[in-house]
Amino acid sequence: MRLNTISGRFALLTTMFVILAELFILLPSLAGFRLDYLESRLERAQIASLALLATDESIALDLESELLETAGVFNVVLRRDDIRQLVLSSPIPGPIAATYDLRSEGVLQTIDDSLAALFDPQNRVIRVIGAPVNQAGQLIEITMQTAPLREAMVEYGLRLLAVSAAFSILTAVLLFTAAQRLILAPIRRVISHMTAYASAPEDARHIIIPDARLAELRDAETALQSMQQTVTSSLKQKERMAQLGQAVAKISHDLRNILTTAQIFADRLEDSADPKVRRAAPKLVNSITRAVNLCETTLAFGKAEEPAPTLSRFNLAKLAAEVIEAESLAAEPAGRVEFLTDIPPSLMIRADRDQLYRVLANLARNARQAIEATGQSGTVEIGAGESESDWWIKVCDTGPGLPDRAREYLFKPFTGSTRRGGTGLGLTIAADLIRGHGGRLDLLRSDAEGSQFCIQIPRGMAALSMRAEPAPA
Repeated sequence: MRLNTISGRFALLTTMFVILAELFILLPSLAGFRLDYLESRLERAQIASLALLATDESIALDLESELLETAGVFNVVLRRDDIRQLVLSSPIPGPIAATYDLRSEGVLQTIDDSLAALFDPQNRVIRVIGAPVNQAGQLIEITMQTAPLREAMVEYGLRLLAVSAAFSILTAVLLFTAAQRLILAPIRRVISHMTAYASAPEDARHIIIPDARLAELRDAETALQSMQQTVTSSLKQKERMAQLGQAVAKISHDLRNILTTAQIFADRLEDSADPKVRRAAPKLVNSITRAVNLCETTLAFGKAEEPAPTLSRFNLAKLAAEVIEAESLAAEPAGRVEFLTDIPPSLMIRADRDQLYRVLANLARNARQAIEATGQSGTVEIGAGESESDWWIKVCDTGPGLPDRAREYLFKPFTGSTRRGGTGLGLTIAADLIRGHGGRLDLLRSDAEGSQFCIQIPRGMAALSMRAEPAPA
């Protein structure tokens, strides 16, 4: 049994407390035994002296010695009617080392005197004063040796230790057994569940079912169950994400080929005789290029490997105009959703242009679809500004607001979607892209009057290991 285990430390503490309890029992018991011993000597001496006084005659020396020997004292002094009388006497082998008045000793003094008598190996002569039995005088005084007292105390202490040790050992065994069954066994059960769960965390059968009787252990099992359920759910979700990445990997090649073909035809539109077609061709090419990039980066998200942003300086108002133009074309019916901007025309921002376009397009699309779902008209506004430490972009709408469940799981994949058939990946990807810039995406407000998202991108990007490209002309 090792001391760094609960069993070992419990056994050690039990032993220490048992020893402490024996001391608390032994010390008062020894003090009481010493007091009884001295009082018995006083009583014997009183009986011997009263027997002598009853004769009113002197007795032979050998009889006096026998009486003193029977009482275990050297002499006896009685005080009666304020007269001190030496009743029995014999030669004292040495000087009187100490005087003890049993009439005035307190508890602590009695314990201290008993310890002094127990640990003093020398046979000393002491004087003991006490009150006579049955009020047969004012006081009685005797002289005696300490060796018999010490021997009697040692014998009594050993007997007491033997009995108390037997009871203490029995108590310790019972306590240890109870602790093993009531405390350690449930703890070992929790440990075994944790070990089994660690071997296969995806298997829900290994999740613990709380059944401990002790409230503390039941709380621990409940907390463990909650943690295991969360971990198992997260692992299953990550597994689905990996499967999504594998599925995208299988179709990305064919999809890129299809988009590449569309891009070739879009390039030929620039040679069209129709000026409207020539003006629309570059936007079509840019949209197809973004679709190709999105197809390639979806696989990276499924593998939790979103590429680091490629930084460049660009005009934010122009980027917002592209987002609004694309969303205005997708609005159904046209004109129901009004798009507004509140961005200084000269505001330049340093970020990954394509990734920020994806973020703003996602937020604007969500806002547009939320308004369209109500069947009423509304507005979507993109505002921006800058401070000494960062750039901020706000996307506001006058839609119905987000439901409680959507707000709770807003940035978690597959759980935060508010549209039927939605995957819930949009805001998750957007938040990851902004975090890649060292910034954050937050929901500032969502109620019956609409929702407001805020993007913050720090101006100081030196701490991030990113590639920077020169600003376009």
